[in-house]
Order: sequence, then C-alpha cells, then structure tokens
Amino acid sequence: MNHYFTNEENLKSNIHLLEIYIRDKRYLLYSDNGVFSKKGLDFGTKVLIDALPFNKITGDVLDVGCGYGPIGLCVKNETSSNVDMIDVNLRALHLSKMNAKKNNLDVNIFESDAYSNVNKKYDYIFTNPPIRAGKKKLYEILRGAYAYLKDNGEMWFVIRKNQGANSAIRDISDLYNVELKSKVKDYFVLCATKKNKDVDNA
Repeated sequence: MNHYFTNEENLKSNIHLLEIYIRDKRYLLYSDNGVFSKKGLDFGTKVLIDALPFNKITGDVLDVGCGYGPIGLCVKNETSSNVDMIDVNLRALHLSKMNAKKNNLDVNIFESDAYSNVNKKYDYIFTNPPIRAGKKKLYEILRGAYAYLKDNGEMWFVIRKNQGANSAIRDISDLYNVELKSKVKDYFVLCATKKNKDVDNA
C-alpha cells in the first residue's frame, strides 16, 4: 500500500488534469497516483480554504504538506502574500510546480519533511495535516510550526473531531492560543496564534 506522505518511486504515474472550483474560481490542476486526494479537492481542504481570512492574509505564507497545490496556489491567487509550499512527496512537488506554471502563479516550492528544510519565519502557516502518518508526525507539524512563525503568527489547520481535534487543541495550547474558526460536519478549522514567550516546542 502506498502513502501520499511518503515517496513511492515505483508507483506507476498517471498524470491527469482536474478542473476544480475553489472559492468560485476555476483552476486546472494536474494530479497523479500517489498523491493525496488525487481525484479532486478533498472536503477537509475545501473547509479549510473556505475558512481562511483572505482579507487579511499578507506577508509570508507557508503551505505545509502542499500535495498538488490547492491551498498555496489559491492563497497566492487571491492575496499579495509571498507563498512557500512544501511536501515530502516528490511527485506532489512536481505536480505543484506544474500547477503553479499552469495557473501563472509565482510561488516557491521545495522538498521538506515537516520543517526540516525550512529556514525562515512566516506570518501564516496553513496545513491539512497527514493524519494517517500518525500522531508523531501530526505533532511534528503542529507543535513544530511554533519555531517558524513570526510573533503573533497564525497556524490554520483542519482536523476531524474523530481524528483527535479536541486532544490536538489541548496538546498545543501551551504554545498557541487556539480558536475554533469553523465547524462543518465533523471537520474543525482551528487557528493557533503563537504565544510570544520562550517555550519548548519539542
């Protein structure tokens, strides 16, 4: 079984073009085997994007686990922010680069396992984290974001109630002020604002 949060180099490629509407705007996005939600925009990502504060997003933005790019590309298309997009899946990164070019969007896309290759701080971090990768990876992303947020920076993420939304809120509240921004069905969109104090983000 292959996992979108790893690299499966031997998995047969089948690149295809999706027509996706995000916030009533049309995007043509390439997808392929071995990437998350290869057949179309997944519901969790849609719920997250719909909740984002587009009217105030500025500065530097990081899309963690970008997949083939819907979050980061949408943010770049609708704001004046500088957008970086990262993923550990090389096939997903290749698709994101194709999709940025296809939609004439100037973003910076690079490989990173969580924040391993990230070397700057951001005003916003957005992620639909890979729950299936396990709790360790989830908290590596959620708690690890602290070190890569500017003062008062915000991490927005989506998580289902039955996948640990309440425990996630509890387990990161030492680092962030966490606020529920949207709830659709059992999907929670949470905004975690960085607390400006010297804390252990391990």
